[in-house]
Amino acid sequence: SDLEIEQKVEQVIDVELRQLLKTPYLPGYVLSELTHHPERVRQLFSAATGMDPTEIGTRVFKVLKAQIDARVRAKRMHRVAPEQFVIDLLALCVFPFAARPMVMALLGFDQSGFQQFISRRRKELPPFFLRALRP
Repeated sequence: SDLEIEQKVEQVIDVELRQLLKTPYLPGYVLSELTHHPERVRQLFSAATGMDPTEIGTRVFKVLKAQIDARVRAKRMHRVAPEQFVIDLLALCVFPFAARPMVMALLGFDQSGFQQFISRRRKELPPFFLRALRP
């Protein structure tokens, strides 16, 4: 999209965390499926998005690379590969859900506490992620 990187980060985090709160078991299910049936990766991705994963990756990474390059030239951002950028961002969103039982046990959360944690994360994660990219 034509959004600035900062807006994209905020939007991805908001959308991902909202969706994952609605379907908290999805990351565990998807990870299990991909581990036991790696041949289904393309099928799962296509079913979820209606597009071939390679086609989406090519589009997303091309636009993101141009935005990153412009920010690096303007000394507003460290150089980072677009692939690393996307995986880092998604991992920060998905991990608390993929490891939810462990996170809840370690932090002493019940379901309500976990939801409050994610609600705070939606606000705190965008500035955290963006600060890590600054020179």
